[in-house]
Amino acid sequence: MKNVQRLLVLGTSLVALAGCGADEIVSPGTGGNIIINNPTPTPTPTPTPTPTQSLVTPAAGCPTIATTGGLIDAGTITGPTGTYRVCQLPARFTSTDTLAYIRGLVYQINGRVEVGTDRGFSSTGTTITLTVEPGVIFFAQQDSYLVVNRGNAIQSNGTAERPIIWTSRDNIIGLANDNSQQQWGGVVLLGRAPVSDCSNGVFNTAAAPTNNATCEGRLEGAAVATPFGGANAADSSGSFRFNQIRFSGFELAPNNELQSLTTGGVGSGTTIENLVSFNSSDDGVEFFGGGFNLRNLAVIGASDDSLDVDTGARVNVDTMIAVQRSTTGDRLIELDSPNVADRTPSNAIPQTILQVNNFTYGVRDAAPQVIQARGGAALGLTNGVINAGTNHCFQIDEPATLAAIIGVDSVVGDCPAVDPIRGGGGNTNADVATRINAGTNNNFAFAITLTNNVVNGAGETGRTAFNANTRSTFFPTRTFIGAIQNAAALTTIFGNWTCNSTIQNFSSATGSCTSLPVYPA
Repeated sequence: MKNVQRLLVLGTSLVALAGCGADEIVSPGTGGNIIINNPTPTPTPTPTPTPTQSLVTPAAGCPTIATTGGLIDAGTITGPTGTYRVCQLPARFTSTDTLAYIRGLVYQINGRVEVGTDRGFSSTGTTITLTVEPGVIFFAQQDSYLVVNRGNAIQSNGTAERPIIWTSRDNIIGLANDNSQQQWGGVVLLGRAPVSDCSNGVFNTAAAPTNNATCEGRLEGAAVATPFGGANAADSSGSFRFNQIRFSGFELAPNNELQSLTTGGVGSGTTIENLVSFNSSDDGVEFFGGGFNLRNLAVIGASDDSLDVDTGARVNVDTMIAVQRSTTGDRLIELDSPNVADRTPSNAIPQTILQVNNFTYGVRDAAPQVIQARGGAALGLTNGVINAGTNHCFQIDEPATLAAIIGVDSVVGDCPAVDPIRGGGGNTNADVATRINAGTNNNFAFAITLTNNVVNGAGETGRTAFNANTRSTFFPTRTFIGAIQNAAALTTIFGNWTCNSTIQNFSSATGSCTSLPVYPA
């Protein structure tokens, strides 16, 4: 789209085994027992039962928040992990609030839930901040979603052991499976950083950089006009760390779906890291304009693109894995500068720039190509592994996009023998192949040796890494390609803040993506 368990131990039983001791002789005849009176032995201590984890029981009620009207007690909801108190969020947070973690409580996103009101293109500061404690679980259904409006912020910071989970009602009640999707909207963060796709049709260009001094975009598909963008590249929409977003992507309007995480005009003051998107029916994540750094991204099972970046976004992604379902999924990266579907001119500024370092991509056989760039966007790829199957590894459309390539270095893939690299929109296959093959230490006829989809094998371990720190100081200097150097690194980097599925097993103690973690308190 180009428009915006831990296994639960349910119980244990101890079976007492009654038997005869060595000092008792039992005769099967009618004469009775013959007993030898030795001293009574010391009884064997009763084994201590293994501690068990009980099902969740509902919290007594909903906590108090400052926003007028507060949380609405919507009763309870029951699933395989127990029964939860449902606390429905207000339609709009009008005060700075904290959503506390309380065992046996889930927060419901009902319809469109907003953090603050839009504060405008030229506003400064932050009016409303929503803080979410580690371990909190949100659920929603149908077209419900949460949007943090421009000039407001969210502090949704889980921990490595207690991520924050955004999921669907079906997931709570135990009806979701590893192929479920499109069960609710998603999370939207909006900010005041520059965008190129001006909603009024007047665009800025290098020749006329102030042609539209208040260029802003619109959240597409939303019934309520929702603007984003501004002139502050360093704007902050808060912090989003250790979050799982599951089963998202509801269609708001024809051809307009939300994805797990959508950003619009989000600036470099925003922190986004340790994020997993699971089974989004549209893109895993999509970034419209703005610019920020993102570290540790896992996109599992997206039905459209895993990573979609456009309309002037300037994003660096460090350490990314993407694994598609066998039955669905489009490109792993779709990159545009203007929004092609909206016919934004190719010379509109800011130019989209995407750099991805230390990545591993696993693609289903029916995807069109793994990576596509067009519209004059600038692409840089370093230290990557592409398990391409039968798919073309690259397609670069239009001469402006080809000229804008930053570099492709230390990237390997099992790309098809025929046209592994393709052109389009005026670029020939040979032109694109020449440009991409100009990078260092690439091999697009590589024999993949990955294990568990994403863990380097002997082949990947033997490759020479590129010093990505020369491209961006955000990227560390590493000595390996791919996202996951070895099996231990999968746990160290992605570990328990992710969830497990038949698509990708992280060996996470948090448990399955189709279940919920249950913490002691």
